[in-house]
Amino acid sequence: MSYSIPPFFMKILVCPEDKQPLWLIDAPDELCFYNPRLHRKYFIEDGIPVLLTEESVALSPEEESVLESLIADGYGKLTAQDD
Repeated sequence: MSYSIPPFFMKILVCPEDKQPLWLIDAPDELCFYNPRLHRKYFIEDGIPVLLTEESVALSPEEESVLESLIADGYGKLTAQDD
């Protein structure tokens, strides 16, 4: 993973809507936070997470499948977890 976020923030970062952990997807062609429970993607712009519900995007099943595949391939890290 090449996107750098301080470990302290990864431990406390949650979805603004359901207050549960997010997946940080850091792949060559995709950089975002993903909430599989709400089927939403949150963008990272200029290195800054945009964790506003109104700025997030609802995902189609096909788009979710791509993100799930990236997680399975090791490009995802779950937030709000103790190491």
